[in-house]
Amino acid sequence: SDPAVLWRMTRGRNTAHATVFPGPDRATVTWFIDGRMDRAENYDSMELALARADHIRSILVEDGWKDA
Repeated sequence: SDPAVLWRMTRGRNTAHATVFPGPDRATVTWFIDGRMDRAENYDSMELALARADHIRSILVEDGWKDA
């Protein structure tokens, strides 16, 4: 029920991370770039939220980001 950081990444001096906020009826995923929220999305299930976070992570990897 507590928020959890799913992943952290870096590219040069830039940082990114995703956080999931589980809830009884939905899960919210937020993405931060350099400490500023870039986006927040709500999903009907934790599975969908985690899949979306993984998809965004894969896009960042393709763009040269590395796990922190």
